[in-house]
Amino acid sequence: MAEKELMLGNEAIARGLWEAGVKVSAAYPGTPSTEISEALVKYDDVYAEWSPNEKVACEVAIGASIAGVRSFACMKHVGLNVAADPIYTFAYAGVNGGMVLTVADDPGLYSSQNEQDTRLIGRAAHIPVIEPSDSGEAKEFAKLAYEISEKYDTPVILRTTTRLAHSQGMVELGERVVPEDKPYSRDIKKYCMMPASAIGRHHAVVLREERLSEDANTLELNRIEKGDTKLGFIISGIAYQYVKEVFPEASVLKLGLVYPLPEKLIREFAESVDRLIVFEELEPFFETEIRAMGIKCEGKELFTLEGEYSANLLKQALKGEEINFKGAEVPNRPPILCPGCPHRATYHVLKKLGINACGDIGCYTLGAVPPLSVVDTTICMGASISTLHGFEKAKGHDFAKDFVAVIGDSTFMHTGINSLVNMSYNQVHGTVIILDNSTTGMTGHQDHAATGKTLDGREVPAISIYKLCKAMNIENVVEVNPFDIEEFERVVKEETGRDALSVIIACAPCALLKGQKFPNKAKCDADKCKKCGACLKPGCPAVTKTEEGYIKIDETMCNGCGLCTKLCKFDALNLYEA
Repeated sequence: MAEKELMLGNEAIARGLWEAGVKVSAAYPGTPSTEISEALVKYDDVYAEWSPNEKVACEVAIGASIAGVRSFACMKHVGLNVAADPIYTFAYAGVNGGMVLTVADDPGLYSSQNEQDTRLIGRAAHIPVIEPSDSGEAKEFAKLAYEISEKYDTPVILRTTTRLAHSQGMVELGERVVPEDKPYSRDIKKYCMMPASAIGRHHAVVLREERLSEDANTLELNRIEKGDTKLGFIISGIAYQYVKEVFPEASVLKLGLVYPLPEKLIREFAESVDRLIVFEELEPFFETEIRAMGIKCEGKELFTLEGEYSANLLKQALKGEEINFKGAEVPNRPPILCPGCPHRATYHVLKKLGINACGDIGCYTLGAVPPLSVVDTTICMGASISTLHGFEKAKGHDFAKDFVAVIGDSTFMHTGINSLVNMSYNQVHGTVIILDNSTTGMTGHQDHAATGKTLDGREVPAISIYKLCKAMNIENVVEVNPFDIEEFERVVKEETGRDALSVIIACAPCALLKGQKFPNKAKCDADKCKKCGACLKPGCPAVTKTEEGYIKIDETMCNGCGLCTKLCKFDALNLYEA
């Protein structure tokens, strides 16, 4: 009897990749996809890396595929935008060894700046998209994706969502089967996408898609589950679980290959039921395609275009049930930077000086909300620097000098370098603050090129952010610890006052970084406390007030960063050895 194991959807995908004989994997961490690479690197016979960004990760996987081995790249949905350039073109070129790209969508915006539907990208790029509905399928679909990739000469997108990625299910374990490496042969008509080559490859894509569309009608990934013919659902992914929970008796067409669609199978199913409902998260992708086939169906007029779907949504929309879910009564907990976070010290100084920030993607985005309220813009990875650039070019230095760009060390390595090169090249004035906390904090403390460690934990020479900036012909580059409040304030005043481009590297490790030690705790002497509240301004959750108005430090939360002690002018707050 085969061994079984309870796994997260992400862990199951990693297992499927290993069993499929994948040899090369590249990724950039992004919730909800991150754990795939973290699980995959534990298999010794797979090379897995953190790449600087998703575009580079895809290009590494493309190179491995052309060389003749099965390769993999992984990212969240907005990362696919970064990787769009190579992916759209590699769809024309096709594979040698199979290549699969896992993209994790985020319905409900649990950790993202938009709700994007990867199925639309698959259609636009002419790349087949498959979607599992539980951990067991996640493993099996990862393996099937390579069969499709090599049979149809195409990269394949394995789409997941947050709920699938982070839910657990039983997975039947199999053995690793490594196909023989494909021989590399020089073929410029296939792999050198000059216009003359691309014209021919576009025709190959059209023929491939026609063939795959026909075969989709009989692929094992798509199946009809016959039930009560009064009601039929067309579904895929995690939505399948919700339908089976609420309408176990209904007929179902479960689509595992979500692009291209099996038209004959859809018509067969539609004719077999009295009422046809399309239940799909995010965009009306199936619904639009099915209506275009001239098939009557119901969809978004019943269900929302926004957020994550659930069994309760089905009950409300189709059974008329009022769902009065009431969770435990708990205090409101707005998002806030952790105790000891160096970003809090940075934002405290900026707020004191009346300087606002063009922000970026990372923990430091929380500088937008009270009580810090410093960050004005957040668009995408690396955009903070280019936004500041745009501010100055639009309204001049007198307007832009009241702003800085803030960007994390990992995000700077991801996409910030190009933006800073642009500022230097085009002689833009302004100050960029690189918040170097020595990790990729928001996604769970992954390493990157400037930390000196690879995904598998190997020590390597760290890229110097300081030297990178100097190599861009930026004369004014300063490294400073933001917890040294007086010095940090002096540096910010000096650099923002220049009629030139400057970079401040705020160097202090993330408070939650593994191995980070905080030997001290803060304590309040109530006899000296004047109840002025100066220490409360940065919004550290470890610092609160008693009913009498005195300051109280929660020792279980305090990391002893000392920020609050430096803000107290009455010596009421001091550090002591814990």
